[in-house]
Amino acid sequence: MSTPSPAPRPSVMQLNIKEKAALYAAYIPFFEDGGIFVPTPREYRLGDDVYVLLSLPDDPQRYPVAGRVAWVTPARAAGNRTQGVGIQFPRDEKSRQLRHKIEEFLGTSLNSGRPTQTI
Repeated sequence: MSTPSPAPRPSVMQLNIKEKAALYAAYIPFFEDGGIFVPTPREYRLGDDVYVLLSLPDDPQRYPVAGRVAWVTPARAAGNRTQGVGIQFPRDEKSRQLRHKIEEFLGTSLNSGRPTQTI
C-alpha cells in the first residue's frame, strides 16, 4: 500500500509594483475578491495555488497573498500581451484590506477604460 503523495507546495512569486500606472495595469477588479496579474514565463494552469509577495507603490510593506491562478496569458498571446497569470485573492480579511488599499490608491483611474494586462 503506497502512501498518497502530499499536495505540491504552491510556487512563490514576487511582484514589485513601483508606480500607479503599473498597479492599474496589473490589478484585476473583476475578480470577486480582487486579484493581481503577475508576469511570468513559467506555465501555470487554472486553479494552481500560488503564493505572491506583493509590493505596492510608495509602501515599504510586502503583502503575502496565498491565491489561486484564475487567468492565464500564454506565451505569444494575441495583441503582444505579456505572458503571465492572474491571481485571485483569497476570501479573507487580509485580502479585503489589500483590495481596499489598492482600490483607494487607484481611485478614479479604476474605471477609466484604459487597457490592462488582462482585458
